[in-house]
Amino acid sequence: MVRTTVSPPWTYTIQLPQDPRAPGVARATLRNVLRVHGMSELTENAELLASELVTNAYQHSSGPFSLRMRDAGRSRIRLGVRDTEPHIPAPFRWSAHAPQELAERGRGLYLVTLYAESWGAYPMRGGLPGQGGKLLWVECTAEPDCQRRDLS
Repeated sequence: MVRTTVSPPWTYTIQLPQDPRAPGVARATLRNVLRVHGMSELTENAELLASELVTNAYQHSSGPFSLRMRDAGRSRIRLGVRDTEPHIPAPFRWSAHAPQELAERGRGLYLVTLYAESWGAYPMRGGLPGQGGKLLWVECTAEPDCQRRDLS
């Protein structure tokens, strides 16, 4: 008799401070989580997505933020970044439109909408003043969504 072991779903959350090194720490942690769960094929795409989301939180919020990594089944991972800024950025409020050619902002999150399998945002409401913020999330696979669509 051959036994197959099915790994139960897993979730990891890491709290990150308002520190310029936070995106690098998030990428290293994500890379290790994917490796130990046998999902290394997701690393390149997942790192790009997490890096953009964490960098956005670092640049546009004033407090700490967190990265949540969750097994989404079928060789997929769901990444979520929660921060203290309640404003949901443009690419997550409506369908993704390319930023203007010379735009200095908006390119990173636009890339997220192209490379993610699915994506979205939720406002977070807290009970005390100053709590709340938002959660930006993405799901990804080893093959970025932009490689599956015709972008011409």
